[in-house]
Amino acid sequence: MTPVAWTAIGVVVGVFVLLASGRVAPYLAILSGEAVLVVSGVVSPRAALAGFSNEGTVTIAALFVVAAGLNETGILTAAMHPLLGRPRRRITAQMRLVLPVSVASAFLNNTPIVAILLPLVSDWSRRIRLAASRLLLPLSYAAILGGMCTLIGTSTNLIVHGLMIESGRAGLGFFDISRVGVPCALIGVAYIAIFGKHLLPERRHALRQLEDPREYTLEMIVENGGALAGRTITQAGLRHLPGAYLMEIHRHGHVMPAVGPDEVLEPEDQLIFVGVIDSVVDLQRLPGLRPATTQLFKLDAPRAERWFVEAVVSRSCPLAGRTIRDGRFRNRYNAVVIGVARNGERIAGRIGDIALQPGDVLLLESLPNFVEQYRNSSDFYLVSRIGDRAPLRRDRGWTALGILAAMVGLAATGVLSMLQASVAAAAAMLVTRACSEEAARRRVDWQLLLAIAGAFGLGNALMETGAARELAGALLGGAGDHPAMALFLVFGITMVLSALITNNATAVVVFPVAVSVAARLGVSDMPFIMAVLIGASSSFATPLGYQTNLMVYGPGGYRMRDYVRFGLPLSLLLWAFCTWWIPRVWPF
Repeated sequence: MTPVAWTAIGVVVGVFVLLASGRVAPYLAILSGEAVLVVSGVVSPRAALAGFSNEGTVTIAALFVVAAGLNETGILTAAMHPLLGRPRRRITAQMRLVLPVSVASAFLNNTPIVAILLPLVSDWSRRIRLAASRLLLPLSYAAILGGMCTLIGTSTNLIVHGLMIESGRAGLGFFDISRVGVPCALIGVAYIAIFGKHLLPERRHALRQLEDPREYTLEMIVENGGALAGRTITQAGLRHLPGAYLMEIHRHGHVMPAVGPDEVLEPEDQLIFVGVIDSVVDLQRLPGLRPATTQLFKLDAPRAERWFVEAVVSRSCPLAGRTIRDGRFRNRYNAVVIGVARNGERIAGRIGDIALQPGDVLLLESLPNFVEQYRNSSDFYLVSRIGDRAPLRRDRGWTALGILAAMVGLAATGVLSMLQASVAAAAAMLVTRACSEEAARRRVDWQLLLAIAGAFGLGNALMETGAARELAGALLGGAGDHPAMALFLVFGITMVLSALITNNATAVVVFPVAVSVAARLGVSDMPFIMAVLIGASSSFATPLGYQTNLMVYGPGGYRMRDYVRFGLPLSLLLWAFCTWWIPRVWPF
């Protein structure tokens, strides 16, 4: 092996050490490794930067915009809410997520599925009081496992299919892979169910009430014909809200305090909630509820152009001492009061009947210029926008869903490539205003894109220097004349290389080596080709092993050791199973 090949291997190992330490952000560790390779001349700048123009990287960036449109309109939450529900047990929550994702990933590319579901699952985990770290890695693994089941489940399957045709072999049928992929997926799902409790970390993101104890009073209405009408408080998921609770219900002019869990919600019930800011904003996004005030629909701009803002009432505010309704707050400030917080005091009654006092903190829905206009006004002590929170664009919900359906249909039928379909869908989300430009910029995970693009550069270094092929050839040399041992090594080497370079690149590197081994042994090459195909998608033990693993790294609060602890046993399990099962489906 040449010195440059050893250098490439050393740098990749160093990157893994940095990731394992948890002291450096993944994108910094990966880009630092790339910098060393470029400066030392081990890899050309073109190869090092190839990941930034790679179709996979650009596709993921576009899918973030598509996901932003689905999230901003609330259509995905409305569609998935009945399916995910409000499970009380960890295993139930994981199975409600893992089973449909693994099935969907068999027929849709797994990367967009994870990109689209990532924000939804993060919000869902908070609502059901289950750490996101218990759900996001299973989400990634389920998508990978489902992708093994059909020819179009993942791009790696299509690449191996193309390599077979190029080498003069018959290609794979749509369900040929299923004979191995489906058992692998079932094993993976069972593994998640059994060991998800003990091997997955529990890292909770603290709710804002820990740093800010303000509790807002919020009023919402049960929509007629909506998802919550006719359900009990418990069935509607309003019994154990994170950081909030249902204080009372106003129904036909009567007040129902201390509402029981079996109380059935009726259309147009007015629900009074008390909770911290994160929970109050989340309630605005819950399917089946709408803001109680009709003033929202009388503002001068559509909801797509509004923001949530906090404002503190000053002593000189002309509305101090007057109710929100009598003071005509909307007419005066072109903003609508959504919630009121008062020095830890719980305010009973409807929002419009609350008499404002100096020091009250108002949660407003307003135009973006409200902050600049009233920041220095004597009416308010303090005015600030609430992070990146914005009202849902419900009027664009079906538009966003139609764009998603068109993207999936065009990509699945081969009319457009996944890149073309995703870029067109992202553009459509922006043009139709299902997603604002600011929301699109905010939702794109730039650090993740840098990490993915950098990972391509590391893989190219191992390929350009010949290190990947040398490692594969040297290790396969120990197989001797035993086909079963050779198959065992082919699968293992493919799995290990997939953790170092991309799964697609691994398939390209190992495919000719595996076919050569079969020819040398005088046996059928189909078992070895399947070992390459499944092995390339079986690297669960590192965040770099698959794009979806890297996508959930930050949102799940994971560390390198979490992947090793939870993913390595699954990789080994599939390695052992496939070595035994593949020759029974495709004999030597």
